[in-house]
Amino acid sequence: MTYLSHETENGYVNPNSIRTSIDLPRPLHRRLHEAAARQGCSARQLILRSIERAVKDAEPVKPKRRLDLIKSPLIPSRGRKIDLTNEQIYDLIEFP
Repeated sequence: MTYLSHETENGYVNPNSIRTSIDLPRPLHRRLHEAAARQGCSARQLILRSIERAVKDAEPVKPKRRLDLIKSPLIPSRGRKIDLTNEQIYDLIEFP
């Protein structure tokens, strides 16, 4: 069997997964299996859930609010603010 082989002693490895290994300190390994037993799952399931949670927490957070152009325009105005009503604007504009 080669390193990249997808066969194992008891069948085939899922083609959508990657086999990896890590070295754990003995006390941590024991605590991992104890925690998995308390939660009623395997150590593999506990590890996968923890990795998924860590990856999700590391994803960038999208802004929760939209840009409000009325309160803070992209290009600030130069000069004084003109405060006119629609009626005053219509009086100033000559229509044909």
